[in-house]
Amino acid sequence: MPERLFGTDGVRGTAGVHPFDAPTIRRLGAALVRVLDSRPARLIIGRDTRESSPWIERELAYGARTGGAQITSAGVLPTPAIAFITRSMGFDAGLMISASHNPFKDNGIKVFSGAGAKYGEAAEREIESLVADRSWSVPDGEAGTIKSTDYAQPYLDHVRVALPNAERLSGSRIAVDCANGAMTGYAPRLFDSLGFDVTAIASSPDGRNINRGCGSTHLETLAAEVRAWGLRVGVAFDGDGDRAMFVDHLGRIVDGDGVLLMCARQMKAEGRLKGNAVVATVMSNVGLEIALRESGIELVRCAVGDKYVMEELVARDLVLGGEQSGHIIFADQMYTGDGLITALNVLRTMAATGQELADLAAQLQRFPQVLVNVEVQRRANLEEIPGIADAMSRIEGQLGHQGRLLVRYSGTEPLLRIMLEGRDEGAIQLWANEIAEEVRKHLA
Repeated sequence: MPERLFGTDGVRGTAGVHPFDAPTIRRLGAALVRVLDSRPARLIIGRDTRESSPWIERELAYGARTGGAQITSAGVLPTPAIAFITRSMGFDAGLMISASHNPFKDNGIKVFSGAGAKYGEAAEREIESLVADRSWSVPDGEAGTIKSTDYAQPYLDHVRVALPNAERLSGSRIAVDCANGAMTGYAPRLFDSLGFDVTAIASSPDGRNINRGCGSTHLETLAAEVRAWGLRVGVAFDGDGDRAMFVDHLGRIVDGDGVLLMCARQMKAEGRLKGNAVVATVMSNVGLEIALRESGIELVRCAVGDKYVMEELVARDLVLGGEQSGHIIFADQMYTGDGLITALNVLRTMAATGQELADLAAQLQRFPQVLVNVEVQRRANLEEIPGIADAMSRIEGQLGHQGRLLVRYSGTEPLLRIMLEGRDEGAIQLWANEIAEEVRKHLA
């Protein structure tokens, strides 16, 4: 069986260590070209600010060129920009070198189809099979430098349309955390052009400080900056710019669930919420589901990973979906998560409603959540074990539409995870323990 290289968000690993050693990266580039129908294939490559990204770009391009591909480098550019350029400029595929929110020692490769969407699992499995097939090899040679072309402006011109009423917020003082990553130089530039008074932080990348104590996974500095200077909003991107998290004027964090609710309601009011439904993962709080239902909007759940969100959006012909982590997809504007488009849609909602971010975020009532992990000796179908199945069925009945039960095996550990959400924290803790006890009887 071929080695699994692709995870929920492309290939990822420690730079210089398999599968991120030079020979494997070359094979990945060559294998990708082999699965493309077009000859010669035209590929666009972008990268974030990690010190390993330039040599990975050279090795990836070398492998692709041995398959006859024509390679164009966009240099340092956010992931969604590569997705946009791939589609709008007729490239057969786009490659983004980044490990997103991971530390600088890690790196990754995200692959976009000519439509500007992330590759599905079928294509990923095909690439993995080709990489594992030792009946072919990549010719030896030195990976040369690649001249880059500036594609930033077409992307920024496309993105800025997401905020048509920018003048209503003109002069607003905001903080922008670039995570010392791919949004450096682009996000502050765009917000400034839209009339905002911008304070940029974590905007001096040195190859090793990407995501270090900053960005969407480290919001403490951004929150402190907003409070200290009395700013209206703070927005933080991750290393490659495909997600955004927010801080209101009081320094309180607003995550993807809050963004989905406020933007879904605004899009419905504008007649933009196609299908009157939103896609979110199994990790989104049940409070989001209830709040959307009260607004006459359906919540469709999917597996964790923004590529699964996009697959569900396409399958159901919907336009809005995302994750708590800040990966939000506005499919009427971009086929992948885009931190800038997310930020502009939040600001658009503020401008249209006349409300501050804190007021919009307060409309989401988060329900208490309890998580219990039970170590198991074997994995069995829980529905076929009467004691466990009966307990789950009874508790789901007690929760009704005011809570949620999610029971799943860990993908990496011998654990069964029992997650409950509901209005009464004491009750859901008791119910989680009841299910856990039944699991211990039968599977521990």
